[in-house]
Amino acid sequence: MSYIDAKKKEELFNQYGKSNKDTGSAESQIALFSFRITNLTEHLKTNKKDFSTQRSLVILVGKRRKLLDYLKAKDIVRYRAIVKELGLRK
Repeated sequence: MSYIDAKKKEELFNQYGKSNKDTGSAESQIALFSFRITNLTEHLKTNKKDFSTQRSLVILVGKRRKLLDYLKAKDIVRYRAIVKELGLRK
């Protein structure tokens, strides 16, 4: 993952998690997946035939969806907050 360094990860975890070391919370994981999805989407716009990246993107979207579903079932307030913050459709 050359496009994301430790400082960027720490910044994401600090912004969406409880602290910059909070790597396990659902919100911080969803934020990290969203950042990676954005980068892979931009890459695929220029490299349309990169099918391994396309597969990775589909897998990441599925992982993010599962985490969002989990959060929705556990705590609807946190779910709505992270969806609004990240600007996700659902």
